[in-house]
Amino acid sequence: MENITVVAKIKVKEEYNNEIYEVLKQLYKDTHNYDEGCIQYDFHKNIEEENSYTFIETWENVEYLKKHSEKEHFKLFISSIENKVESVDINKLQKIK
Repeated sequence: MENITVVAKIKVKEEYNNEIYEVLKQLYKDTHNYDEGCIQYDFHKNIEEENSYTFIETWENVEYLKKHSEKEHFKLFISSIENKVESVDINKLQKIK
């Protein structure tokens, strides 16, 4: 199976930025510590858009990505950002060779 690249952009409501930034940092740490099949999981702050963050991820395959979304730390992340973000844009990509 092919590697899967994910680009996940999160735009946080201004009044929740500090709180959600901490949640995002924890997700980053927990994913590195607890998720198999994760080749790359980078956390970025957008320098051209306030309160905007992007994860750039590479997974060995779609099954590992699915397992990631079922992990307790990911579910906690989802519940923690509810009503505190303006938008979430997730692109799942497969490299063309």
